[in-house]
Amino acid sequence: MINADSDRVLSSSVLVLNRFYSPVHVISVRRAFILLYRECAEIVHLEDGQFTNYDFESWCEISAFRSQEKQPHEDWVRAVQFEVQCPRVVRLLQYERAPRSVLRFNRRNLFARDGHKCQYCGRSFPSHQLSLDHVMPRSRGGETSWQNVVCSCVGCNTKKGNRTPHEAHMHLMTKPIEPTANPLLLQKLRNPKYAAWQTFLPHLDVPQHASAGDVN
Repeated sequence: MINADSDRVLSSSVLVLNRFYSPVHVISVRRAFILLYRECAEIVHLEDGQFTNYDFESWCEISAFRSQEKQPHEDWVRAVQFEVQCPRVVRLLQYERAPRSVLRFNRRNLFARDGHKCQYCGRSFPSHQLSLDHVMPRSRGGETSWQNVVCSCVGCNTKKGNRTPHEAHMHLMTKPIEPTANPLLLQKLRNPKYAAWQTFLPHLDVPQHASAGDVN
């Protein structure tokens, strides 16, 4: 149904709210359009300081009107005969569960925590050039946890090898700790195109400067 000029646009992020307007998840634009088309969700859009709700049909109609005056930080996808603006926030019409409180330990969250910077040399890298390093090596009892794993470039990881930073004469930029908030959400909120999310995530303290790494 929708032919995107770039997969980057359809892979960008959409904040998902439950029926009571509490944030529960982040999905891709592609997934959001599927939920909208199936009438499982509606769009929550910021207009003149107020939020307005749209179903998929009405959103297509308003997109046709707005396409003549596109604004900065907006993403658009092209269908066969028209363009549709990508939503930033959608609300599930039936889902009532509260958001999960446990932050998953995984590569994406850890890279976001460390700002896509190697914690030894301080240089920024794209995700595919980064690896996870156990400060205390696993072979010596080191755990796979927020407190013992850091983002590392391949060069520094190889240099450190099966040693502690002290033994390898290397220094950590920051002490690894468990984040108090979802680092991926913080990373997104630094991008102006996700400014509408802040209304639904008021508890997050957003730093003023963007971290390294791509934010879609």
